[in-house]
Amino acid sequence: MKLVALISNGIDSPVASYLMSKRGADVILLHMDNRPYTDDRSIEVIKALTDRLRKVTGKEFPLYMANHGNNQTAIHEKCDYHYQCVMCKRVMQRTARELAKILGADAIIMGDSLGQVASQTLKNIRSENIGLNFPVVRPLIGMDKLEIIDIAKEIGTFDISIRETNGCLIVPTRPITEANPEKVTRMSDELDLDSMAKNCAENAVLIH
Repeated sequence: MKLVALISNGIDSPVASYLMSKRGADVILLHMDNRPYTDDRSIEVIKALTDRLRKVTGKEFPLYMANHGNNQTAIHEKCDYHYQCVMCKRVMQRTARELAKILGADAIIMGDSLGQVASQTLKNIRSENIGLNFPVVRPLIGMDKLEIIDIAKEIGTFDISIRETNGCLIVPTRPITEANPEKVTRMSDELDLDSMAKNCAENAVLIH
């Protein structure tokens, strides 16, 4: 079983990647490079997380990176700003899907835990998945934050994930929590979201 995991420098996605590796999956990491809406420190954190996952599992964890800053700018310019996070997740999932097709992977891994942040409410997750037509594995979906943190500390990723970066600078002050599926679909069509994701995946680079 080969899976593509979307990995950020947060606490959740490295834990999700670890858990699926322990279940026997060969995990390929995909980091969506959010610069200029973050700084270079985030890339160093991702590389350190990758090294830690390799050490704790004894597996390869190849790390790919795809340019996501241009996607974020297009979303900001063409979509309802309150939907920035939902549309961002739609592009990221589709990029992971396209990379999975290129690499012969069977599904993608997300670090979602239900309801922890605005982009992870059930209605938003539903809207993020519209038209994806590809399996998504969410090993953390029923866990609370303390359970996830406990695992992160146990495997040694927690202290890496909390290293200081400037975060995401394009997150709206009031992100939507109950995304409208019809509106999401319309904005996706206006963006030509699938073409955006395909181009992003085709230009992803193995960096570590």
